[in-house]
Amino acid sequence: MSFITIGIAGGTGSGKTTIAKNIAKSLPAGSCILIDHDSYYRDRSDLAIEDRMQLNYDHPDSLDNALLLEHLKALKSGEDIQKPVYNFVEHAREKLTEHIKSAPVIIVEGILILADEGIRNMLDIKIFVDTDADLRVFRRIRRDMEKRGRSFTSIRNQYYATVRPMHLQFVEPSKRWADIIIPEGGENRIALRMMVGNLMRFLDDPKSILDP
Repeated sequence: MSFITIGIAGGTGSGKTTIAKNIAKSLPAGSCILIDHDSYYRDRSDLAIEDRMQLNYDHPDSLDNALLLEHLKALKSGEDIQKPVYNFVEHAREKLTEHIKSAPVIIVEGILILADEGIRNMLDIKIFVDTDADLRVFRRIRRDMEKRGRSFTSIRNQYYATVRPMHLQFVEPSKRWADIIIPEGGENRIALRMMVGNLMRFLDDPKSILDP
């Protein structure tokens, strides 16, 4: 079996998760898996929750990229993995893991996917979702309040302290590594159709994309 690995990066709230999920659900059942980089935050349950809340979760060092690389290599070898499950309310990993079966199309998404050389080298297609900052901020506020139990004050403080400076230092510069840049990611239907069309051809004939 042939495998293709797609990395989808972009700033927080850019729509990268939406486009990743839309690609996955447009492909035949069992042909695609989606790996979120956020699940690989380092487990710092050794710290008190008050201390965990102060950590910089937007810096590359906050993520266990060695484990992600190990899992991507396993998936591309046809092996299953046990993906971590991260609790964003408690800022810690759960004890349980999620069993992920390998599939021909492997999508991995996250703000820092393209900032790490090791991960970049594992990707066959590198995508950056480029969305205006004001849209990204409002989407992050809504997500963190509705899904992660955060207050507006904590979101605002985190944005100014780490989210914005880390975006400028690591996320935005990683755009230069992208093979494809998608404006307004979650709403870009043309880009979605192009990606799905190419991946359907890959599933029929892997050489159509992977061979030079």
